[in-house]
Formats: sequence, C-alpha cells, structure tokens
Amino acid sequence: MSTRSAPARPAPDAAPGGDAAAPGGGPRPLHVRWLGRARYRDVLAVQHALFAGSTDDHLLLVEHPHVFTLGARGDRQHILADPDRIGAEVVEADRGGDVTYHGPGQLVGYPILTLPGKRGGGMADTARYVRSVEQLLVDALRELGLGGCGRLDDYPGVWVEPDGPEPRKIAAIGVRLSRGRSMHGFALNVDPDMAYFEAIVPCGIADKAVTSLRFEGIDASMRDVTEAVADLAIGRWGSAGSDRADVAWRIGPGDLSAFSRGQGPGAVPRVGDAQPRPPASDELVPVRLRGRLAEAGVHQGMPITERKPEWMRVKADMGPGYRRLERVVRDLELVTVCQEAGCPNIFECWNDGTATFMILGERCTRKCGFCLVDTRKPDPPDRDEPARVAEAVARMGLEYAVITMVARDDLADGGASAVAATIEAVRARNPGTRVEVLVSDMKGDPEALEVVFDARPDVLDHNIETVPRLQRAVRPSAGYARSLAVLARAGAAGLVTKSSIIVGMGETHDEVVATLHDLRAVGVDIVTIGQYLRPTTNHLPIARWWRPEELRRLAEIGEAMGIAHVEAGPLTRSSYHARQAEAASR
Repeated sequence: MSTRSAPARPAPDAAPGGDAAAPGGGPRPLHVRWLGRARYRDVLAVQHALFAGSTDDHLLLVEHPHVFTLGARGDRQHILADPDRIGAEVVEADRGGDVTYHGPGQLVGYPILTLPGKRGGGMADTARYVRSVEQLLVDALRELGLGGCGRLDDYPGVWVEPDGPEPRKIAAIGVRLSRGRSMHGFALNVDPDMAYFEAIVPCGIADKAVTSLRFEGIDASMRDVTEAVADLAIGRWGSAGSDRADVAWRIGPGDLSAFSRGQGPGAVPRVGDAQPRPPASDELVPVRLRGRLAEAGVHQGMPITERKPEWMRVKADMGPGYRRLERVVRDLELVTVCQEAGCPNIFECWNDGTATFMILGERCTRKCGFCLVDTRKPDPPDRDEPARVAEAVARMGLEYAVITMVARDDLADGGASAVAATIEAVRARNPGTRVEVLVSDMKGDPEALEVVFDARPDVLDHNIETVPRLQRAVRPSAGYARSLAVLARAGAAGLVTKSSIIVGMGETHDEVVATLHDLRAVGVDIVTIGQYLRPTTNHLPIARWWRPEELRRLAEIGEAMGIAHVEAGPLTRSSYHARQAEAASR
C-alpha cells in the first residue's frame, strides 16, 4: 500500500469533493481502495455504509462478476437474454439510468464524496457532478493513449468520436446524489466480453454502439487503467491527503501456504508454547510462496526456530478454574475455539471461567493460512448442540457468552440457522446472559446473514483478519469487500459490530491504520488487534513481532478515528476480554 498526501492542484472541470469541508470546517481525506473482483451486492452494501455513516471521502475501484444492474427507472424489458442462461445476476440499484452490465475486464469506480458548498442533490448539481466524473475518465483515457473521447449531448457517459457519424460508448455513468453526498459511479470498458452488451439494451440506448479500450486498439491492462484513474482521482479529490490500499493483483494456488493448499498442519507447538518445533527441512515454505510474499513486502519471514520475545511467552496454569471448565466442555461434548485454534490465552480465560464455544463441529470448510482448525470433511450439524451450549453457559454461570463457528460452505445457509438456534437456546436457558457471535461471511448471502441478524445477538463479530494486500494469501476463500459488506449489513440492521486484525504477517503500520479507517467507515464499534502466532510449520511465516507499545498506539489511533473500543495487545484475540470490550463500547 502507498499512503500519499496529494497536494491540491487545479484540474479541468475540477470535480467536487476535494474542497469539501469536514465537520469543524476542515477538508476530507480520500481513501482509495482497489478491491479486486467482488460481487456487486457486496460492494453496494459497503457503499451504503460509507454514504450514510462516513465523514471521509472514498473511491472504491473494483471488477464485478457478470451482473446486470437496473437503475431506479430501469426497464426490465431491456434485458434481452435469460440472465441465468448466460451466468449473470440481476440487481436493482438505487442510482439513475437504465440497465447496464458489469463484469470481468471492466473497471468500475464508486466515488463516495461530500460535495463542496451547500448542494442538495438537485438536477443541476447532479449534472455538474456527472460532467466532472466524465472529465476524469476522458483525461485517464488520454493518458492511456486513446484520444478523441468526450461527451455526447443528452447521453451521459464517455464516448469515442462523439462528433463522428458512429459514436461509441466506452464508459457508462450512473450516480445518486443526496444531501450533497454521492454514491454509485462509472464503468469503464477495458477488455470485457462484449457479448454481454448484446444481451441488454445498454443504458436503454438501442441505436448506439458500445466499445472498449481493447476494441479501440489500446493494449492496457486492468492495473494500468486502475493506476491512471486512481492517480487522477487523488489529484482532484485528495487535496486533504489520501491513502491507497489494494488487494493483491496476482496470486495463484502455488502462492499459498501448504496448509491452505490442503496439505494439513505441519509440526505443532508444545502445550503452552506457541512456537512450533524446528522444521525437518528448509523446504516447508515453497519457493513460489517466498517469492510472492517478498513481492508483497513479507520476504521469507522469521526463522521458525527464533525464540519468542518475553512479552509473547505464556505460562501454563492449569488451576482449578481451568480444570472445572475443561470438565464442563468434556462432559457436554462441546468444542471450544480456545482449544481448536491453539489460543495463547486459554489458561487465563479458562481460570477466569470464560470460554468461547465453537459450534457446527470442529472441521472448517476453509483453509486459512493462519488458522489451526481442522479442515477435513465436516460432519452433519448436531441438532442438540444449541441446547448443550446453553447448558454449559448455565453451569458456568456466564453473564456474557461468546459463540463462534467454523465456516460451513457445505450447508445451504452457511450455518446461519444453527447460529440463530444457539443464540435462542442460550437466552431461553439463561435470560440474563448477553450473547456475542463470531460468524463466517456465509458467502455473503444476504438471506443467510439476515437469519443471524434477526436473532439479535448483543454483538455481531466478523473478522477482517488482515490488510487488503494480504487477504488472498492469508484467507484465500474470503474477501476484503465481502467482509466489509457483512459488517456494513450488520450495522444497518442495528447491531453492535466487531472485527479483528491479526498483525505480524507482513503488513505495515500504515496498512493497519488504513484498515482501521475502513472498519470505522462501515460503522464497526469494536476492533481487536493481536500478534500472529504460527500454529504449525505448514502455516504462513511470522514476518515480525509487533511490540506492545506499537499495538497500544494502534488502539489510540483507532479510538481517535471514532471506533468505540479498540483492544490491542500481543496476545489479544477476537474474544479476549469480550465482555469488557462490549461494555466499553456502549
């Protein structure tokens, strides 16, 4: 990631946003994010959260899987082919315009900006803003070598040879402007499958052609186009400074940890010692993984035999509290994430009578590069499990229960009904107990997530885990945009939301700060930050140890942004001091 402080400079048709005033009269910084390929509905949820709740300006840049979107006045008859047959979703969007197509090979940009002055979002304001976005794209296309682009009267967007006999549309624009705040944006055709445009009446315009950079003879990659657009946007909208964070541009199966590639765990740590035993050879980190991590700034990581610093050492204390809780878990045949994930706080928490229950079995359908949980084929859900968790909460006398889950992509609802049933069972057996749930993204399925939201947990926790650049190496089955969307949807449902960041896998201080900005922007109330501990030799290497004072500083920065509570420390995990964090966030 690069963090930039872009100076203010004049620009043609200078777009609104750069001179906007934040509360208190100061200008707003611009946060630019390349999100890679993400579903339209997920990015739309993030947009809504940024539009409604953030005081900063944002530019989301993304590629979507095949989708047709309908504006507020869109005509479904302008979708000419069966979307299911050609593998495209159809989504109704709260923007202007008719039907349009988004898909691979197309750069889609969503500026969420507060416009200068006291504009209310009327027709004149909208037209002025649309022209400014058009000019940004025209300038980007010129930088990429495509001249002869401009506007076409009465037809929003960017056109090739607009004054010629056959103008061709290369970029569509559809925006929403309300109370001086913008959302939605533009779609620039780099090299999409043009056949999808034949399945619709693009933007409701039947008599004009659609084109792309590739079709016009410009050999530019998606990365080239993204860089051109992002740099121009920072120059125009980032006068108060900017930061930029990208998900990885290139990653393949060989770039993942051995665990993520399905080879299972390697050598495991001794009880009470989070440092794995020395490896049998130096070949446990594949050459391609070392190369990709080096490209990402991680390099080879620390030698696995290096001793942990003093602040990372945990003394095993199997006192009476620990043994009592161990008996409860064993007698009720329950699973705890404390055991399955090798949590370093297990002795402290269990002696304090606190445990995090893990439901839906002990086998996860994903293979994250940092996680010790078993990844063999999971068993069917246990219908009696919610009642047993409720009984354990009663026996332990818990005022605050934390329930997490393994990812269950094999289930139609991702495990949502089991999570809801467990919340209900705990409350029925323990009416005064507050319940926090840590859930998977459930593939971003809004209906599955609503099942959990409707059970009204006291805290809804979903972990972002790491910074954008490292997402694909760290958790290849998840996504940064999707996780932000889960949290945004939970916040929109009126829930207290929480997320966690693991440090020590190669991220920089500025990248963690940028991730905190994103969590704050979608309304997250509680964040935990802790040091990564390599669970086995087949997992991702440790890049470095973050010092306690560095983590304390991150907590200060996050709370200064407006996050209600940030718990940060070397041994902090997502459920560490969960009851205290929830109380502090009120």
